[in-house]
Amino acid sequence: MKNLSVIIITVSSLFLTLMSSAATSEVKWTDSDKYRDVHAGDGHRAKFKARVFKNFEEHFATLAKKLPEGQTLIIDVQDVDLAGDVHQNMQRIRVIKEIFFPRIKFSYQVVDSNKQVVSSGDVNLKDMSFMMGSNLRYNQDSLGYEKRMLDEWFNKTFSL
Repeated sequence: MKNLSVIIITVSSLFLTLMSSAATSEVKWTDSDKYRDVHAGDGHRAKFKARVFKNFEEHFATLAKKLPEGQTLIIDVQDVDLAGDVHQNMQRIRVIKEIFFPRIKFSYQVVDSNKQVVSSGDVNLKDMSFMMGSNLRYNQDSLGYEKRMLDEWFNKTFSL
């Protein structure tokens, strides 16, 4: 029984050490009221915006996990234009067409555990052929077009 306790404590300590040194992310939303298009189709606008931001933050966190241990991906988002456009008929709906392509503008920094900047840049992404791809990874996900665009940027920028 004593050996089992020692093993459990050792494994738990190792897990916590790995978790604390894993790469992380921070996301800042600069002047979000001025973004081109983070508008709800049908639904409450503030809740939709919060849900979109949370979704982006989770995706940046997922991307950051691919960085070396102890690094932090810091993102400062300056503009978002979601795929599609909101139209008002009998109700507000988001219409997805080729001419309403996704865009996101942000700056980034990757800092190490000593807060030294490893990499940085200004990014202005747009995917004018977002409906042409056959990548089904995010086919059923909210913000699937935007996530694919961010994945491509991340993999190209960090040579993954």
